Formats: sequence, C-alpha cells, structure tokens
Amino acid sequence: MSIVTANELAKSYGAQDVFWGVSLRIARGDKVALVGRNGTGKTTLLRIIASLDTPTAGRVYRARNLRIAYLPQEAELPSQRTLYDEMLTVFTDLRAQQAELRRLEQQMADPAQREEAMQRYGEALQAFELAGGYRYESEIKMVLAGLGFPQEEQHQPLSILSGGQKTRALLAKLLLSEPDLLLLDEPTNHLDLAATQWLEEYLANWRGSLVVVAHDRYFLDKVAGRVWELAFGRLEDYPGNYSRYSTLRVERMERRLAEYEAQRKHIEKTEDFIRRYMAGQRTKEAQGRQKRLDRLPRLEHPREAKKISLSIETDLRGGDLVLVTEHLTIGYQPDPSLFTCPDLCLRRGERAALLGPNGSGKTTFLKTVIGQVPPLDGLMQIGHNVKLGYLAQAHEGLDNAKTILDEILEVRNLPLEKARGFLGRFLFSGDDVFKLIGDLSGGERSRVALAKLTLEGANFLLLDEPTNYLDIASQEILEEVLADFNGTILFVSHDRYLINALATHVWIIEDGELRVYDGNYSDYEEQRSREQEARGKRQEARGKKQGTRSRRREARADELEENIAGLEARLAALSEELVAASVAQDVESLRELGLEYQRVDEELQQLLAQWAEAGTA
Repeated sequence: MSIVTANELAKSYGAQDVFWGVSLRIARGDKVALVGRNGTGKTTLLRIIASLDTPTAGRVYRARNLRIAYLPQEAELPSQRTLYDEMLTVFTDLRAQQAELRRLEQQMADPAQREEAMQRYGEALQAFELAGGYRYESEIKMVLAGLGFPQEEQHQPLSILSGGQKTRALLAKLLLSEPDLLLLDEPTNHLDLAATQWLEEYLANWRGSLVVVAHDRYFLDKVAGRVWELAFGRLEDYPGNYSRYSTLRVERMERRLAEYEAQRKHIEKTEDFIRRYMAGQRTKEAQGRQKRLDRLPRLEHPREAKKISLSIETDLRGGDLVLVTEHLTIGYQPDPSLFTCPDLCLRRGERAALLGPNGSGKTTFLKTVIGQVPPLDGLMQIGHNVKLGYLAQAHEGLDNAKTILDEILEVRNLPLEKARGFLGRFLFSGDDVFKLIGDLSGGERSRVALAKLTLEGANFLLLDEPTNYLDIASQEILEEVLADFNGTILFVSHDRYLINALATHVWIIEDGELRVYDGNYSDYEEQRSREQEARGKRQEARGKKQGTRSRRREARADELEENIAGLEARLAALSEELVAASVAQDVESLRELGLEYQRVDEELQQLLAQWAEAGTA
C-alpha cells in the first residue's frame, strides 16, 4: 500500500530547471536511498515530499494522517531544555498518562473518591502499558547512547551543543517519535563510525518507511532496499541496495547505448534507401519508409555526468621507512593525553587507515605527524626524502579571500591557460575559476583542496576525511586514484568502502590506546570477531574456575530471574483482572487488585535491582 505518490513533479528556480517529470511511489515499509550528484535536487525533492517546499508542477498525494519526520543536513533545536528533557517531549502523552495514574492512586487512598478512581485505574493502567509506558525512558537512553551522546552529555543544555551535536539530537528525537515516513538528508555527516553502525542496525530493523540521502555507500548497502537516482532532471528507480544499483546502472547504460546505436544505424540505413529510391522505381516503398521514419520515437544518446579527472602521482622516491614512532603519546599541553601508541613503523607503499570515535585524537595525530602539534611524550620520525602532502578535514589550508585560480597558482606557477585547463579537470570551467573560496560549497572546496594536492608531488599523503562533501561518483574516482598512488598514505575516514579499497593496515584508537591490525576494514572486522570469541572463551574458562562462590551467585541470579518472570506474569494477569473488574464496576475488587498491583510492582522493582547487582558482582 502506497503512503506517498507523486506524479510529474517539476521544480524550477527562475530560468533554472532542477528536475521535471518526476513520478514516485513510497510503499509502507519501503527503505529508499536517493542518490545523485551534488546540485541535482535531492534535498529539494525531500522537502517537497515533506510539504516543506512546493513543486513548480505536478502534485504529491499523501495517505491520510501520515506522520512525516524530516532531518535536514544542518539542524537547529531552539530550546532551553536539556538534551534529555527535549527527548521527553516526544512522550508528552505517555507522561500525561503516567501523571494520571499517580493521581488515581492518590484518589484510591481517599474513601470519598475510591470507587470512581478504581473504576478508571485498570483501563488507564492497561492503556499505559500497551503504549510502552514502562519502556520510553530506557528507549531515550538507548537512542542517545547509540548516536554518540555519553551519559554526561545527556543532561547538558541544548544551547551549548555544537551544530553537529544538535543535528544528532534532532535525529534522536525523530527516531524516538517513530513516524510513518522518515526523510533523512545526510544523517551520517556528524556521526562517528560506531554511531553510524548503530544507526544502520536501527534503520535496518525499523518498520516504518524511509527515504535517505547519504554519500556513505556502505551505509546505503546496509539500509536501502531500493535506490532512486536523480540525474539530468529525471528520477530512475532501481531494485536492491547500493551495490546492486551500481551493477544494474552499468547494465542499463550499456543496454540503452546499444539500443541508441542500433536505432542510429537503422535511421542512417533507412535515410540512405530513401535518398536512392525516392525518385526511382521504388518511390512508393521509399515514401512508406519515410512516413515510418517520421513517426519513429527518437532515442536520446545516454548521458553521463562530467566527472573529475584526478591523478595523484609522485616522482620522488623516499626511503623504505616513512614513519617511525617510539613510546609516543598524543595530546595537547596541559590537558591529559588523548592516547598512547605502540611503536609504529609505516613503510613505503603502505596505506594505513586511522579510525576512532569523534574526539579520540585522529586529527591531532595527523597534525603531530606534519609538525603542527608536538607529541606529549616519545619520538616521531619522518623517513629520508619523504615529502608530506596534507589534506585537512575542514580545508583549513584554503584562504577564503582568494580565488580558486589564486590557490592553484600558489602551489605551482603555471601559465594561465594551463592552470585553467587543469582546473577544468576538477569541474571548474569558465568564470568559475575566479570564484572566491569563501563562496564555495563544501564539495567545491573539497575539489580545490584535491586539485592543490595533485600539484604538490608529495610521496606521503596525510588525508583527513578525504571523501567528505564529495558525491559518490567523485568518491569512487578518488578511491581509484588513491589505490593507484605510488607513494604512502595515512588517512582518517569513516568511509568503509574507501577503507576496504585502500587500507593495508587499520590503526584504531580505543580507550586511550592505538591498536594496529593488518589488512583492510573487512579483515579488521574478522580479527575483532576472533578476538571477541577468544575473549568469550577466556571468560567462560575463568567462570568455570570461580568455584562455589560463583555458582552460588549464578544460582541466585537464576532464582531471581525465575521470581522476576513470575512477578511479571502476575502483573500481566492483574492488569487483565483490573480491566474486568472495571467493566463489571466491582469496586471492592478494583481496590484490592489495585493495592496488590502496587505491591507486586514494588516487589518486582526490588528484585530487578537485586538481579542487576548480582549480574555486576
């Protein structure tokens, strides 16, 4: 069943047509990835579906009472509440039900109000339970923790959070609201790897409908069951996840090109026949072919968007050892250290991916390598004849007051026409080269930074989130170029596709330490899985050696679990009995059942606390 349909949508801004003839359908439970180049109108289409923008032509039909939630790329939460209190606003109705139950409990203690209160209490309690009244607070904590908010941040005022944190906070609020249709515009932009993986799992198991714009290919593979591609003003639908779309798209393009070429040859052959025989003995046949040719719908030549033409090479050959550390500690004075390192040795031609949570020190490590931040302790040495090339995450090396052309000429004094031709390879043509850096979008700044990097001739590249702000097509080109680079690479990235394609080693920061794994991201996951399995076996072995005390604790935990299950079953039965007594208007039974429900619930809470304590003992 469709919850949203749209027919022949078009959107224009003045003389600029963004898209036209777009028709779509979203069924209940659909998980759709919306992909396309930057500037093709993906955000505009999401906003039209969400009723936040209006199409120039066409119409959107939405199911009655459809609840839609929309996450923009940069969100605001203008509120004086704390983060946790803002999440509580999602459950206003439940909290009102909870307050009503407390009020009814107080009335039941008053003989003058007991009869009426007890009649209403059973039904109110059942409605509260069915609506998830005993779960909402744990859900809030689970979602906030999953999206990277530790306990100490959950009670901070929203007003002091960064822009990225506010976007994550809004995402948490939307997930907790459980809308019928969730529209997400780049939800992973402000998430570290752990939070992205959590969101993948959450959305994959979510029962609502979803349309998501994202440049994270791994994320789209995990979440999407359909792909919409918006290109050249048109929307095309593909079944399957992103990897399936990539395969089908190539096949579709090849088929259309073959059909176009076949038609072109047919037209040429027919036109040749017409020219030769129109004035001869076969005039009628030629005229017939001309009529059929005039009625023939002409196929368009399949179009491909322009791609950046990127090449990163070096003629500089350095020593075999590129980066060596001893007893290294990373951080800033006078603050505590961010993390310590084992003795590292990165050799020529190797490519290390540096991973870790936000704030763990990844960028600081790169800045330590390039000499901007001194190590807190230990030694770091760059190898012989090694030239560094650094790509900053926020493109700090770009001067907002300069033009694109100025930035390129600062690296290498090229003739003007050659410089403009070079920038054309990065999709800056005509007067684009005179744009100020401060006026560029994130994607355009990324392309300028990459253009500068290609001119530097470095043989050791340090890249901080190199695929940020790049559309997927540009990411794939960069991936291919870096895989062919004949130097050494140390890169920070959340892009697991990129890590899988490039990394020969994974360096991951966890709990204040850097750990080294051989291979790419898939290899790292396999090694971690083996480590966890081995850890589980060690814990099992230790458990067998703990003796009588451990067995007693386990027996106590089992006993508590059995008693808890019995009390939970009793609460469920009491809830049904309360409803039946309320329907029968049996005041005395309602009073007795209500008191017993309170007693059983209190006993259950005590046993749950004991069970939690036994589990951590």
